[in-house]
Amino acid sequence: MAKVEDLRQKSDDQLAEELVQLKKEQFNLRFQAATNQLEAPARIREVRRSIAQIKTLQNERAASAAKA
Repeated sequence: MAKVEDLRQKSDDQLAEELVQLKKEQFNLRFQAATNQLEAPARIREVRRSIAQIKTLQNERAASAAKA
């Protein structure tokens, strides 16, 4: 799971790209869980939280851009 400080240093494009990758991973993990092939159930939580962190940063940046 990425640290928030590391995520803050990334550009908007990099965050969007990482968000896409995490959503793909989340889809694959859900599929594995449904077919009882999931080896690391804690990874689902990590991916979900990483997605939330990225979305939060994107919303913060959008709000600060709207103010300026």
